[in-house]
Order: sequence, then C-alpha cells, then structure tokens
Amino acid sequence: MKRLPIIVFIFSCFSGVLFAQPVPASDENIPYLMTFGKKAEISWGDDDFSQTFFFLIPENFKQPVFIRVFDPDCGGDIDEQNGEWDSQTSFEVFGGAGCFSHKDAQDTDPKGNYKSGNMLASKVFGQNPRFDNNWYTFGPFNPSEGEYVSKFGGYVFKIIAEGITGNDGNLYRYFLSTSPSDNRPVEGGNAFAYEYSFRMHDDPNQVSHIYPYVDDRTISVRLSNFDWDDDGFIRTVSVARRGQISKVSKDNQWIEDEFKIFDEEKNTSLDIQFIKKKSPPVKNNNVVINVRNQYGELLPFYVIPIGGVPKYKYNIAVNRKE
Repeated sequence: MKRLPIIVFIFSCFSGVLFAQPVPASDENIPYLMTFGKKAEISWGDDDFSQTFFFLIPENFKQPVFIRVFDPDCGGDIDEQNGEWDSQTSFEVFGGAGCFSHKDAQDTDPKGNYKSGNMLASKVFGQNPRFDNNWYTFGPFNPSEGEYVSKFGGYVFKIIAEGITGNDGNLYRYFLSTSPSDNRPVEGGNAFAYEYSFRMHDDPNQVSHIYPYVDDRTISVRLSNFDWDDDGFIRTVSVARRGQISKVSKDNQWIEDEFKIFDEEKNTSLDIQFIKKKSPPVKNNNVVINVRNQYGELLPFYVIPIGGVPKYKYNIAVNRKE
C-alpha cells in the first residue's frame, strides 16, 4: 500500500531526535485530558465517558518502559466536582495482537471489542489524596509486549481511561517514561489518539492545539467538535493554509465542518487551534474533537506532530492553483 512506507519513513527520519513528551504535549498547550463518571450528563462535556490513547515505541528501543498517570484520582483541586465526590475512573493498559489493529480499538465510541489485545495492567481510582496532584506508574513493560505495527515501525500500547461510577470529571495527564519514578522520555517514542476529550484553559489568551496527520489518500477532512459552548473559534493552519475557520458547537451539541485538502498538505500535519473568546469568559470548558477523511476514516492526532508543527508558507499559497 502506497501510504505505509511514507509513514515508516517519517518515523525513521525523526526517531533519532524526537522524544516522547507529556500527554498532552507542551506544543499542544492543553491543560488536561478529561473523563467523566458514567452517570454524568453529557452536557458537562464528555460524550461517552471513555478515552483511548496509544503509545508508540520504536522497534529498536529495548529498555523497559512505563506509562505514568498524573492525578489519576477523582477529587481535589484539579478535578471537576459535581455534588459529592462519588466517581471512580479505571485505567487499563493493553498490548499484544489486536491491541491497536482491531477496528473497534480505533473507533471513537467505546463499543464492541475496543478493549482488544491483552490486558497488561489496570487500576481503579476514586477520591484518594495519595494520588491527588501526584503520579501513578504502570509497568515495567517490555516493548515487545505491545503490538508490533509495521507501518509505524514499532510496538503500540493502548491505555483506556473510563468513568465507571459517579458524575464528577477526572482531569489527568500521561507520560511515557523509561523510569518508574521520574518522567524520562523514550527516544523516538510518540503518542496518538483518534479522539480528544480535554479541558480548555480558562485564560482567554491561551491557545490550545491538536495535530492530525494527513496522509496521501486524504482529499478532504470533516472536523467534528462537541460541547464547545460557543467559546470563541476553531482555526486550522497548515503549510498551505493561513487560517481555515470552522463551525463551532454550542452546549451539548455535535457540529461538523468539512474542507478540502490541498496537495501541499498531504503527508503533513494540520494545526487545529482552539481560540477562546475574551468575553464573556467561559470557565471549565470541556470539549471533544475528532477528524475524519472523505472515507469516514479517523485521522490520528500525534502529540509530537509528524513533520513538526506546520507553518504557513506564503510562497506555496501564492503558487497553488485552487
């Protein structure tokens, strides 16, 4: 298949200089990932109370790895309280055959065999001061315990956060590390998801980003966002696009917007920017977003954007024939 060697080539080009970063990564400027308890109203900003992330380990990396979770409990200053603290969140780590490649694992909805592969570790967290503003570490894992995926040239692990009781919001982060007690990056590692559920900044001067990768088969994309609360606007920047403005959702609403992909944007990442309005202020805004191509296939969001953070190139825009 034509697109697979391109992906492997991109990863191999950067494997010597890229390092796994916090999830969300610094370039994304997203405060926290977000998962609510399953009894919450979806109008609080979580459409399905489940979130899946994948971690990629290069095949030539042989050291044990750890998946660390910051503030995994549901209670305290960071999390979002709804009445009494009564929520529990499960974190489950999977590897082995089908962990990534099973089609249900790559869907946006927690249905079917989305927990495919071999469960390697799990833990349920409620309100627990021990883990408030602190790290919990899963592992060690041998990289070969993940699923080998040839198009990535490495092994993939999956972690699923799921709200199993209550109606509070759990805000947390991940880090892929070579240490059980410190955040030490894995050389050449990366992380990605097909749908992001996250907390926006309260500060209207902060702009958050996600970076979906556009392969050479993509001729158009459909950007879907949920529960944006009409909080400003969403803008897409690329090597050939100065700023494509998309429709935004209101409270408890999904909305879609579709736009064409230019030839120069293929095999690059897009920079989807979330820009808050100045007034009136919107606090504690939780949103969900995914991006599909013209076939309805989901595009992955890499925390380290493939090819780097895209920058608009004026000469490309001038020379392009639309």
